[in-house]
Amino acid sequence: MLLNKKKLELMLQRCEPFTRPRLRLEQYATPASLAAELLMLAYLKGDILEKVVFDLGCGTGRLGIGAALLGAKRVVCVDTDSEALSAARRNAEKFALDNIEFILADVRDISGRAETVVQNPPFGVHVRGADRWFLEKALQVAAVVYSIHKRETREFVHRYVRTLGARVEEVLERRFELPRSYPFHRKERKFIDVDIYRIRRL
Repeated sequence: MLLNKKKLELMLQRCEPFTRPRLRLEQYATPASLAAELLMLAYLKGDILEKVVFDLGCGTGRLGIGAALLGAKRVVCVDTDSEALSAARRNAEKFALDNIEFILADVRDISGRAETVVQNPPFGVHVRGADRWFLEKALQVAAVVYSIHKRETREFVHRYVRTLGARVEEVLERRFELPRSYPFHRKERKFIDVDIYRIRRL
């Protein structure tokens, strides 16, 4: 193994966050601890090392960068926000990664093939259906998907994934630490119960 979970988490903490997060895109930086958790699950399942990995809605790049650090053959990071993608490029440069590329695009418009998708998609709170778009595209481009969703949507995720010809194979219950990111946030931080899914296309 190239890195253990703690070392990976410490490295991902070096990634800069969003400077001007956009509420419409539900931009919240994936906590380094949560990113490391998802990535190590994927690594131990054999879905990272020497694989082609897509990070859909990459934001500032923590998941994609982590996959590259864990030995992915090639990583493609996709986001519709040029500022976030610029931050992701800067973050990748900190680790001198040469197996990672960045694409400015709506995830619904991308094509190509990956072996694994890693993603922390919008929860669909501000743009209804956004979580569905990510699941649909992820299962179009890859046979195995790792995705983070609010726990209260668990029944929906299981049901919707089945309509896409796939099944949930594993669920990890975790908490998403959300720092104060927008003016309407009253607390310095709050915690959201989330699930990390491993989903496989049938």
